[in-house]
Amino acid sequence: MSAVPHRSFAGDTSVTRVRDGVHRGSIVPEWFGPPGPNGGFIAALILRAIRAEVGDPERLPRSLTLHYLYPPSAGDAEIEVVVERSGKSATTCSARLIENGRVVTLALCVLTTEFEPAWNQDPEAPEAPAAADVEALGSGPGAPPIFEQLETRPVWGAMPFSGGSEAVTGGWLRAPADGEMTPELVAFYTDAWWPAPFGAMTTFAPAPTLELTIHFRAKPDPADTLALVRFRTEASIDGMFDEQGEVWDRNGRLLAQSRQLALLRKPRA
Repeated sequence: MSAVPHRSFAGDTSVTRVRDGVHRGSIVPEWFGPPGPNGGFIAALILRAIRAEVGDPERLPRSLTLHYLYPPSAGDAEIEVVVERSGKSATTCSARLIENGRVVTLALCVLTTEFEPAWNQDPEAPEAPAAADVEALGSGPGAPPIFEQLETRPVWGAMPFSGGSEAVTGGWLRAPADGEMTPELVAFYTDAWWPAPFGAMTTFAPAPTLELTIHFRAKPDPADTLALVRFRTEASIDGMFDEQGEVWDRNGRLLAQSRQLALLRKPRA
């Protein structure tokens, strides 16, 4: 494993209120993956600003959709949050991540209080060996900075660019420097693994996210930051692929589902 000290994800995604509706955060290069800032990191940074603006811990994020317009660069950025509507039980917000006067990410988020369910259907977690029984990957030479910050224990799919038979990937994932599972960390986990097509490919191509939607499901146990993640791709057409994701806790509870559309085109010569 890497000897690089792990950074606090919570600390690196913290925000400071500048004025009503505006929060300042930082795009931290240690969380970059090719070709730039990780989409899950951006999602978490925006979500933290949204929750700070709403200011009600009883209102939990239920859906977060992000459109990535431009890749941000490292450094300070502002998040503008607008509470579009807030009722007795639900709040809808829009947010914009702005860097040097340019909007680089757009987001919509719905937060609600807890409801008494009229019907339940709890899916079963996929079978997987215990995290302690799976060897953790080292970051290795040439690995993107984000993998220096994570503990990854692969369970599904072939290793990247090994020409595997299917576009599926995932395993156990943890941010070692963090001691609390927050909605922001759950959001990050939906985009913190390598893309599902990489295992079926034989050469690298950048795979920047265009759009990411996260549905937050069971309320996480704050004391447990270990998650089991699984991602699969159903189609890759005209240089764009989809990816469906699941985030489970170690007790088999579904914490989040995600779906994203990302580019996957041959690098320019």
